[in-house]
Amino acid sequence: MDPMSGPYPIRGSVVLPEAELRWRFSRSSGPGGQHVNTSDTQVELGFDLARTEALPEAWKRRALERLAGRLVDGVVTVRASEHRSQWRNREAAAVRLAALLAEATAPPPKPRRPTRVPRGINERRLREKKQRAETKRGRSGRDWTRRDPG
Repeated sequence: MDPMSGPYPIRGSVVLPEAELRWRFSRSSGPGGQHVNTSDTQVELGFDLARTEALPEAWKRRALERLAGRLVDGVVTVRASEHRSQWRNREAAAVRLAALLAEATAPPPKPRRPTRVPRGINERRLREKKQRAETKRGRSGRDWTRRDPG
């Protein structure tokens, strides 16, 4: 097997361990004409998330929780078939898996701290609102539909 152009970083210094990746190849239904009938260009990449030692324990727990709907027996699988060559599909699958794991292991966002509207802004808004109301009220006293024939 040719060496891949990896390593594929997940986050920081943590990378996808090539020894723990399981590759499967099959015929793709994508572009390629008669070529697709004869070559195994579709790539399926599996990574045993439940048993890996490559991720810190906290990341692993977080990823298992977030990817629970995608896991089959603790294994997350990614498929790539958009390219005509198996090599490029392998690259695409590995990059996709690394991105998926990076997103799944990311720390939760900090909770939003609610802020108050400053008093000056609120007072200015009310002052401008009263001015607009006065302007409109001043318009209603006259009859603008009648024209002076003069």
